[in-house]
Amino acid sequence: MAVDDHPLIRSGLRAVIGSEPDMEMVGEAANGEEAIELYREHRPDVVLMDLRMPVMDGVAATVAILREFRDAKIIALTTYEGDADIHRALSAGARGYLLKDMMRGQLLQVIRTVQKGQRAIPAVVAARLAEYTPRIELTPRELEVLQLMAKGFSNPEIASTLGRTESTMKVHVSNILQKLQASDRTEAVTVAIQRGILHL
Repeated sequence: MAVDDHPLIRSGLRAVIGSEPDMEMVGEAANGEEAIELYREHRPDVVLMDLRMPVMDGVAATVAILREFRDAKIIALTTYEGDADIHRALSAGARGYLLKDMMRGQLLQVIRTVQKGQRAIPAVVAARLAEYTPRIELTPRELEVLQLMAKGFSNPEIASTLGRTESTMKVHVSNILQKLQASDRTEAVTVAIQRGILHL
């Protein structure tokens, strides 16, 4: 089963899988909620799950499916291997991790490996995991501030938008810079995007 909000990605996956004599695409979903319903209906051997989708993202859908079907075999599918994304997917219970630009042979190999009950982490993703620095936990408020920083808002503008004082914003900005080990706001936003913490 393929879960992705882009029809072009789904049709590409359908073409690759359909050309294999031992594989069949039994269902396609455009968001996490559809994925849960389709899983209940088809009980596929393997699910290719996009991480970023409207309505319900792939991480939430993975958690929900595995809560109901403990043996579900789900492979995270994404365009970017930010280490926060990798950890979110694997922590949710994904058995494999695929980048959308991977070669056809790698895609099929990962599907077959996961179908056999093993984990499948491609070398490029494993390398990112090996370099992984401790998980940064920004508070929901700090994430809000970071998103506004990414849009170029000043401290007074962020304070006004969030209904807080400017001095409170300065504390939040300072905490964000410290947690991301960044020297300024621009570097903080860059680091957050590279690590998959911030999605623009």
